Amino acid sequence: MTESNIESFTQQERLLSLDFFRGLTMLLLIADSTPLFSSMIDPKLEGTILHSIGLQFHHHTWNGLLFWDLIQPFFMFIVGVAIPFSFRNRTMRGDSYSLIRNHSIKRACILLLLGWALYCIGPGRITWRFQNVLAQLSVTYIVAFFLMRHSFRKQLIFTFAILGITELIYRLFPLNGFNLAFVADQNFGAYVDLLISGELSSGHWVSFNAIPTTAHTIWGVLTGQLLLSDRDKKDKVKILVIAGIICLLVGYAMNPVTPIIKRISTTSFVIASGGWTLLAFAFSYWIIDVMKKRKWVLFFAIVGMNPLFIYLFAHIGGADLIYKCVKPFSMGLFGWMGILNAQIVTSLIVWFLLWYMCFWMYKKRVFIKI
Repeated sequence: MTESNIESFTQQERLLSLDFFRGLTMLLLIADSTPLFSSMIDPKLEGTILHSIGLQFHHHTWNGLLFWDLIQPFFMFIVGVAIPFSFRNRTMRGDSYSLIRNHSIKRACILLLLGWALYCIGPGRITWRFQNVLAQLSVTYIVAFFLMRHSFRKQLIFTFAILGITELIYRLFPLNGFNLAFVADQNFGAYVDLLISGELSSGHWVSFNAIPTTAHTIWGVLTGQLLLSDRDKKDKVKILVIAGIICLLVGYAMNPVTPIIKRISTTSFVIASGGWTLLAFAFSYWIIDVMKKRKWVLFFAIVGMNPLFIYLFAHIGGADLIYKCVKPFSMGLFGWMGILNAQIVTSLIVWFLLWYMCFWMYKKRVFIKI
């Protein structure tokens, strides 16, 4: 990566903190398609720092919050932040609202189709499941888009109304066998999945998560609108930090009453994870767009420039194929380290090659969008 690449990228009129945040999130998502994180929690490593770090890259089994539980909120939020910027740019080019709206509806439909298709590719049969990030995003994205032109207050009220209604539905749903609000596979979300697909998720995930997590994308839109405002940059950081701290305090305070559960996106989870997301983005914005520390941004940003392609490629078998090609050589070179350590090294090599694929596409100006 040359100095000229970095300079030309950082001199563009872009929200570089968003490029970084998106790229970092995507880089972690594609790492999950390798055996890296599973290798880190191998029983042989129990008690080591590597094992402790590895645990943070897995979802909490039920009530609690680990770092990996924040990745989807990060992504939902990132998409929301980008919506006002994209809308402004297209409007400045002369695109009408109806044209932008129709494109947004088309994009949401494609995301839903792709998210659903990923569940069919694995087992090789039609299955009606919608729990992954693409399927969930298709809902949160289009709702956030249509709310975008309303006032800040209305958008904020809408998000908390959704969370309040979700809370009531989970607590008051009357059907026997699915009326235990926060018990795995015995809650309202599980019942909805049973109606849709005729089966429950093996990991207790539910499709209904798309409704409460709409808040993350709408909060992203509000953040994007804040960043587009004439406020001083330091004031913008303060607002984001205060909002993030309030969300953390409220979310964790709710935990004894409404447990923080990522797998069914309880209201406490949405609020607490939203707080972490706001703080993480505020820190990125402060470092990159306020303090102007930018030379390392491109390394992450190039992954976020083709997010849909690299996500699909990694998760439909592309990462597995690269791993199979690399494994004989890496195991031969690093086998002296032990099988587990050699497997970790192999995963890191595959991870790098996935990154390099994005870098090659960036150099060739190949950007796949919908």
